[in-house]
Amino acid sequence: MGLIHRAVNDLGKPYSQDGLAANPPPGENVENRFTVAAPCQIVLAAHIIRTAMGATILAVANQKGGVGKTTTAVNLAAALADRGRRVLLIDVDPQANATSGLGVDRGAVRASSYDVVVLGRPLVDARIPTAVPGLDIVPSDVALAGSEIELVGMARREHRLRYALEAAGDSGDEYIFIDCPPSLGLLTVNAVVAAEALLVPIQCEFYALEGLGLLMHTLALLRRELNPSLEIAGIVMTLFDGRLALAHQVVDEVRTRFGDQLLTPLIPRNVRLSEAPSHGLPITRYDPNSRGAIAYRELAATLDQRLRRDAVRASDIPPA
Repeated sequence: MGLIHRAVNDLGKPYSQDGLAANPPPGENVENRFTVAAPCQIVLAAHIIRTAMGATILAVANQKGGVGKTTTAVNLAAALADRGRRVLLIDVDPQANATSGLGVDRGAVRASSYDVVVLGRPLVDARIPTAVPGLDIVPSDVALAGSEIELVGMARREHRLRYALEAAGDSGDEYIFIDCPPSLGLLTVNAVVAAEALLVPIQCEFYALEGLGLLMHTLALLRRELNPSLEIAGIVMTLFDGRLALAHQVVDEVRTRFGDQLLTPLIPRNVRLSEAPSHGLPITRYDPNSRGAIAYRELAATLDQRLRRDAVRASDIPPA
């Protein structure tokens, strides 16, 4: 339990001046400094305001792999579509698991997020419908694996996805989810710069807490350098096994540190959730009565109500 306390407490410590200068040298790029893992004080905001295009843009991000990012992005997007919301899922992970998880034949994809981010094609050219009414996807492609090398020499490389979304205008979407790769490279940077807020899945294990510390530090860098308005929409605890004392301890520590930023319900470890992607279906279509499907439907309701409530509150604030 002592290690868990130490890992979580690190999230609230100010970063060391030896770890990262408060004012970076001229010309230093933020993406070149992502390897610095000093913890940093983060203030979590609760109010998410819809963009001019009418959609709430959420990046599903965590640099640690295997925490349920794609599972959360796919199933939460599908559950919101089932609630009558218009949803777009953008897959910027070269592994393209969100793409295949929604039944898209990657071999038949004519335009992908690679074409949008790297080649500058319009977003509408890559957008395709899925089997879930109200849910569209911009699929990924294996070409994204080398995209970071191509992006390095491009001007405003961190903003390319944001510009594509702005150019697309109001397409009627209420939510746009961006499924990020398990890294803190330029693809994730593009997603976070384009987003209004992060949705952070965390596996109920000790190492996930250490990964969260690095992500919070990176969030501080991105706020300072590229996206000052970036917020945390919520933290999703995944792969929860109620039989394990450690899982309860991790959840309790995250709840103590982050309060109502921890979304409910907890997503259980469920074999049906693992099986659904192999059938190209979200869990709400593959086994709608499973524990995983019930949890993601409840999570969708929680997130939808919170964001719509915050949008109403924000609209009541008089302009400065």
